Amino acid sequence: MPGRFLKAFEPVSRLMLEVKSPERRVRFTEKLFWTAAALVLYFVMSEVPLYGIGGAGAQDSLYYYRVIFASSRGTLMELGIGPIVTAGLILQLLAGSGFISFDSSDPDDRSLFTGASKVLSIVMTGAQASAYLIGGLFGNLDVRQSIIIFLQLLVAGIVIMLLDEMIQKGWGIGSGISLFIMAGVAQSILWDSLAMVPAPGTEPPRLYGVMSALIGALVSRNPLDNIMISPENYPSLLGLATTIGVFLFVIYAEGIRVELPLAHAQYRGFRGRYPIKLLYVSNLPVIFASALFGNVFFISQLIWSRFNRDNANTWLNLFGQFNMTEQGRAEPIGGLAYYVIAPRGFSDVIGSSETLIRSLIYASILIVFCVLFSFIWLEVGGLDPRTVAKQLVDSGMQIPGFRRSEKPVELILRRYIPIVTVLGGLVVGLLAAISDFLGAFGTGTGILLTVGIIYQYYQELVRERVTEMYPSVQRLLGG
Repeated sequence: MPGRFLKAFEPVSRLMLEVKSPERRVRFTEKLFWTAAALVLYFVMSEVPLYGIGGAGAQDSLYYYRVIFASSRGTLMELGIGPIVTAGLILQLLAGSGFISFDSSDPDDRSLFTGASKVLSIVMTGAQASAYLIGGLFGNLDVRQSIIIFLQLLVAGIVIMLLDEMIQKGWGIGSGISLFIMAGVAQSILWDSLAMVPAPGTEPPRLYGVMSALIGALVSRNPLDNIMISPENYPSLLGLATTIGVFLFVIYAEGIRVELPLAHAQYRGFRGRYPIKLLYVSNLPVIFASALFGNVFFISQLIWSRFNRDNANTWLNLFGQFNMTEQGRAEPIGGLAYYVIAPRGFSDVIGSSETLIRSLIYASILIVFCVLFSFIWLEVGGLDPRTVAKQLVDSGMQIPGFRRSEKPVELILRRYIPIVTVLGGLVVGLLAAISDFLGAFGTGTGILLTVGIIYQYYQELVRERVTEMYPSVQRLLGG
């Protein structure tokens, strides 16, 4: 069953557009160029409006998740990286449940898994585009308009997938998904900090960006109450301090590690260390949990808009109850959708006992799923003790004082890796929840992802620069 499932995608994946791997060594400056080109194209697509909708419409079912999904309302990037992440989430869940399995060290299995992921990404792009149209997110459209918008979203999804593939195959640095997430979060942080537009409904009036509002308040000698902690949950100094604090904490946490001593079996005196970091599985569990929550929220909102607008159906209310705000946005007020949306500011958390309970339930669900996805990625990503032990032994390394065999190395790794996986999932889940509760800019999950991505890019840039200057180092780094 596992092999047949992945091979079922093989005939279709052969027909799909593909970016060829470079047949030569791509220079560092060339990688920077293609990475920058992909980023510029992403920003352009984020500004090009969808043809045929005559405006973005009032409702926004992914209002809370657009930063994480790198999407932009009413543009070619309407879906963002959501379909790609959702496809990856589905495959992770199938792999974690044992329905499919593959050997990450086997090139054929990796090829099958990549092909299945590409096909599923296109399927999810079509499915989400159809759901947006059926749910009326673009207003009342005729058949011709719907087809035009569907084709635009499908082509945009394919372009984003190819950009990600281009970067990952060695033409660029890092991955396209990480690059687009980082760009979206950075854009949101800059907007929350420096936006010069008026913030509606504030007294005394203030600008939206917290730094702009602070300077304006100091110049006009207005009180700073609604800038320190904004009752309307606009960007505040508390949110700015939280954003900076999370950045510093995650950078510090990246350096917390346990290092196992290693020695080469054939070359005496050649020693090294295998680091097991606190954030061993990185921040991937957060993005998978956010993708799951975003899809649950969207499906709940879709069911409500089509079948339960008056919140009268008891069974459908379990999925989500919504209330249409004055701005025309569907706001969750009950059901599962209500508990997978993070409060967006300190005022929302302490507003009442109901909002406090909701916040605690949200944090508990987020932490549980972060730990769950940490263990799933441990197996799927080839980071489990058995796989790591095999890689170390195959590379000629061993732990001093133990015989050169996979079993003793695996037993030693099992003392640390499962514990670090649980702790890492707890840390990123708790940190993401607290950041949202305190109104961090770019959302708590977005900040966590961005710091991790920046740290990975720093390591990748250092590695690329070193191997560019000293090509012989490439073999030592596994290139």
